[in-house]
Amino acid sequence: MLFAIHAVDRAGALPTRLDHYDAHKAFLSDTSRFGVKIVMSGPLVSDDGESMIGSLFLIEAPGRSEVEAFNHADPFAAAGIWEKVTITGFLRRQG
Repeated sequence: MLFAIHAVDRAGALPTRLDHYDAHKAFLSDTSRFGVKIVMSGPLVSDDGESMIGSLFLIEAPGRSEVEAFNHADPFAAAGIWEKVTITGFLRRQG
């Protein structure tokens, strides 16, 4: 099953985001211990097309609990960067 993680940064989080960016990227390099696969991911940006304001992940996983464990272990989550995180499952459409 596929899941979307939509995470919006808290106000003023950019300096903290940049401080934890390398740890976040290293964390994303191996998701096997969580039983999830990142299909795609990247930062959300403001209307200027440059300022990072959140994160978006498309995750393949057996269930929501694996996605939640993966998300909670992210260094960005531990650093309190995200103000709001929404995890939504969806079915892959064939054809």
